[in-house]
This record gives sequence, C-alpha cells and structure tokens, in this order.
Amino acid sequence: MSVFGDYTPHTMSIPFVVEQTHRGERSWDIYSRLLKDRIIFLGDPINDRVASLVIAQLLFLESEDPDKDIRLYINSPGGVVTAGLGIYDTMQYVRCQVATYCLGQAASMGAFLLAGGAKGKRFALPNARIMIHQPHGGASGQATDIEIQAREILRLREMLNAIMAKHTGRTVDEILSDTDRDNFMSADEAKKYGLVDEVLRRVDDAPGTDQEQG
Repeated sequence: MSVFGDYTPHTMSIPFVVEQTHRGERSWDIYSRLLKDRIIFLGDPINDRVASLVIAQLLFLESEDPDKDIRLYINSPGGVVTAGLGIYDTMQYVRCQVATYCLGQAASMGAFLLAGGAKGKRFALPNARIMIHQPHGGASGQATDIEIQAREILRLREMLNAIMAKHTGRTVDEILSDTDRDNFMSADEAKKYGLVDEVLRRVDDAPGTDQEQG
C-alpha cells in the first residue's frame, strides 16, 4: 500500500445488460445493475477517484435501506492508504452491515478492507489470494521534510496495525511481525489468520439425489 503515491485505474469498456420490464426494455451498465441488488464491486487499484465512487455507493445504499446488508466484492491489488481508509471508515460508519468477498486477490489495502467487513460476513472464494504488508512511501526534499514524512508513515503503520489486530483477533506485535514483508495467503490460510470468516465453496448435491428412480 502506498502512503503518498497514486494509481491510474485501468479503463475498459463496461458491458450493458437488458431487462424486460412492464414498460418495455431497460438497459443498465453491469455495475448499476449490481448496485440495484446492493452489490458493490471494487475491481481496481484503490485511489481517490475509486474510493469516492465506492463511498458514494455505500452512502446511497444506506439511504435506500439502512437495515439491509451491502455486499462488497473485492479484486484489488491495493493502493493509496488514505483512499482505502476513506472506504474503511465509511464501511464502519454506515448503519448497514457490509459483507466482504474476495475473488481473485485482495492485497495490501484490499486485504485491509476485506478484513474490515462485518464480523461473520467476510468471505473468500477458494482460489483467492490475500496479501498483507506494511505501508510504504517515498520521501524526498530537505531533511526536515523527509523526517516529517517518515513520522507520518510510522503513525499510519501503528494505526493500520491496531485496526487489523482488532479485526483478526491477533496482537499488534503479531501483525507487525507478519507484515514486515509481503505476506501471501491462500483463502484457507486467510481464514485461519482471521482475515475472513469463511471460504465459499459450492456444495455438491446430496448423494443419490440425481439418480434415476427404478
């Protein structure tokens, strides 16, 4: 996760879906259609623009119905700490419970947001990858400027470690040690660590349910 940097999200054509209504056909972009079902998809590196979009969707869904869950699907390599914290704080602020799902990967601030979902409602798909590490940032300028930036990185690190410890049940010292370098985990390892509550697997039909009756 970057403290001072920024990311330019990858742009791509957005598919549309067409639905039949009593008034005829209605066309939605796929993300608006998912939002109708209270699903938010975070599939980009996290910067201020992406964070603003996610925050706006969280606030909108809370205004629509504060008692219904919001589902946040995450496939992100992480990004800027302050942008991620903006999303995290909004997740904790809204009255809705925010369930989090990791598919693909949740790295850095992506993993932080995954862990910040409602307790008991944090999920990963079987082949998802989760990575945690310490925040980092480049420093330049006069010695006093570098010192100020270094202090800010240390402050953010302490804050992030404390939050992560709260959500995982680990100690701050454990988090500090385990994030000293890039720490990659499988979905099952992330569950054991406390980053997610369940690994979602398709349940096969009960034996014999699809057999021909003689």
